[in-house]
Amino acid sequence: MAATSTPQGTLRQRNVGAATTKKSKDGASDDVELDKLVKAAAAAKSPAGSERDYKVVFAVITALAFVTRFWGISHPNEVVFDEVHFGKFASYYLEKTYFFDVHPPFGKLLFAFMGWLVGYDGHFHFENIGDSYIANKVPYVAFRSLPAILGALTVSVVYLIMWESGYSLPACIVAAGLVLLDNAHIGQTRLILLDATLVFAMACSLFCYIKFYKLRHEPFSRKWWKWLILTGFALSCDISTKYVGLFAFITIGSAVLIDLWDLLDIKRPGGALSLAEFGKHFAARAFGLILVPFLFYLFWFQVHLSILTRSGPGDDFMTPEFQETLSDNVMLANAVTIDYYDIITIKHKETKVYLHSHPDRYPLRYDDGRVSSQGQQVTGYPFNDTNNHWQILPAGADDQQLGRHVMNHDLVRLRHVVTDTILLSHDVASPYYPTNQEFTTVSIADAYGDRAADTLFEVRIEHGKPGQEFKSVSSHFKLIHNPSKVAMWTHTTPLPEWGHRQQEINGNKQIAPSSNVWFVEDIPSLPADHKRREKPERQVKTLPFLRKWFELQRSMFWHNNQLTASHPYASLPYQWPFLLRGVSFWTQNDTRQQIYFLGNPVGWWIASSVLAIYAGIVLADQFSLRRGVDALDHRTRSRLYNSTGFFFLAWATHYFPFFVMGRQLFLHHYLPAHLASTLVTGSLVEFIFSQDAAEHEAAYQAAKAGKKAAAPKRHLTARERFAGQSLLASWIATLVILALVAASWYFFLPLTYGYPGLSVEQVLRRKWLGYDLHFAK
Repeated sequence: MAATSTPQGTLRQRNVGAATTKKSKDGASDDVELDKLVKAAAAAKSPAGSERDYKVVFAVITALAFVTRFWGISHPNEVVFDEVHFGKFASYYLEKTYFFDVHPPFGKLLFAFMGWLVGYDGHFHFENIGDSYIANKVPYVAFRSLPAILGALTVSVVYLIMWESGYSLPACIVAAGLVLLDNAHIGQTRLILLDATLVFAMACSLFCYIKFYKLRHEPFSRKWWKWLILTGFALSCDISTKYVGLFAFITIGSAVLIDLWDLLDIKRPGGALSLAEFGKHFAARAFGLILVPFLFYLFWFQVHLSILTRSGPGDDFMTPEFQETLSDNVMLANAVTIDYYDIITIKHKETKVYLHSHPDRYPLRYDDGRVSSQGQQVTGYPFNDTNNHWQILPAGADDQQLGRHVMNHDLVRLRHVVTDTILLSHDVASPYYPTNQEFTTVSIADAYGDRAADTLFEVRIEHGKPGQEFKSVSSHFKLIHNPSKVAMWTHTTPLPEWGHRQQEINGNKQIAPSSNVWFVEDIPSLPADHKRREKPERQVKTLPFLRKWFELQRSMFWHNNQLTASHPYASLPYQWPFLLRGVSFWTQNDTRQQIYFLGNPVGWWIASSVLAIYAGIVLADQFSLRRGVDALDHRTRSRLYNSTGFFFLAWATHYFPFFVMGRQLFLHHYLPAHLASTLVTGSLVEFIFSQDAAEHEAAYQAAKAGKKAAAPKRHLTARERFAGQSLLASWIATLVILALVAASWYFFLPLTYGYPGLSVEQVLRRKWLGYDLHFAK
């Protein structure tokens, strides 16, 4: 809407202006232009038949959106694809059981709210794809109704975006129709998934910003504030559903920055703003589009943490201090104070491997030619065996006192029980990290002799206090090598065959990262009935909300970045606009039914082609202007650069950032960008097949030439812009596009709705680009 400034002073504009000046010597031209503006104003005030047309079409499209989203929504009556996650989370909310997820809570809270409305108690945990909803008495249709409602309303919002932007009725229908009849948008909004909430919030943020921008000539009015705050709220809902909602902030933020840059111009048409007035504009936008969204973002986490008060499957992702705020926490109940000379097993918090050693040694030379110490290997091993047993010893060789507790910041030694050697780190490069220190073990004689200093390690409990007892399970700690101050660390890249494909253990010079954290899982030397294993009743503690929020944010970001494993249905961003891959959601061999997540190929190819056409038009226009050739009038160019440019900006900011992401990506990540591409498509249909009424360009030129007439400070409706002009070409283009898209939608409908079942021959007919469809037997 307000994406870029428009080119000014083109050749055509200068010629029209000169002609207008020449004619106006007797004042006749002034009268003509004033008459035209009066007619335009009268047209705006008169009952607009086209306004009724817009409303009727809006009602029809909204009704069709609800029909396409709700038709057969009860099928299949079993768990489908990622419903195993988001249905489960709704159940955990209703049971108040703490869980962990990499996505913010807003979308999941909506599902829980829907479950609460229908009286569901959360007894079913959506464990496996294919589990029956009927047999387990789950109100799954109520859950699926939430994304279906939001998905249907998304179509309505797309239509409203085009309507509010002043586009013709055919343009509005094309944009909304491409979403209405898109198999991917339909498929994703008929299941218990988050994307319907995400895409709806993204569309609302564009709509609210357009409403706000249209009020730029009424700054600080009640309506101006209302739409500014609503834009911020929509942005908050977007990022509070998934972190990719940040892209909407980039879209709106870019437009706002350009708007502020224009306000700073001392030669702006509305008159220069003082720096104090500009500061008010800046502060208002910062409040509405940064502070308000952040406060709502915090609010959803406050609700999230207030509901989840019982211990659950998410406990392991949090620190012991956090877990102490949850009732019935098993980990804290099993915590045992560790004494010197106990035999313990140590586990890495993030990768879940044990600190391990075995008699095999590091090779003399690694593949890159570096030399090792040829010491005994110390590795990370995922399974529990006796080679994971370490005895914790005091720093002093003569300290033989039994029953003494290990405390935070104590210096200790670790003896590998099976090989009777002592853990050591020294200034030798590790196998994979030349900057990190190697971990190995040495004999007891060396450990208490020449190598004594290199075998000392500090136990540094996370958030621990001086003198705090070191406990199994609950004390998350970093093992800091005392002389060199490196932290014991591991990572998921396996060692070569000489290391039995186990994980490398090395000394990390960066102590702060949470990936350095370990915990003692068990004390094998302590009998099960020992007095130290008794479980006294523990009181639930409290932590400040912001501390819990910061901890949860760190954990969510870390685990989100770790989603790098391969997936059979993962895809790459370059494949999305051309719909080269889909995702198998659900199959049933007996009935030959399947749900395959795939967009409408014809609709996606049209939208992707139009994006390229738009870029070509802008480049050609800029090239022509450089050569002194002006093919566009002012109003057409303004809409092409500002309104269509804003939609194109929304597509780009929701698409290109995925190219720099290292995590798993799937086709559904393109849905917000696809929605933006439909807006570009609708606007390009109008640009190519329609032309603004000539009197509005003449009125603009008269105002520019300094006449008494001035362009009205409002947005003209499509009826005014196309006054007296035929939209037949636009209607024909719209009907052709929607006919092709509807045919494609119907052809792939069985894969979207999961019925009817398809024969092998029918499946083969739908493998247009080698889609990996399931062949039922």
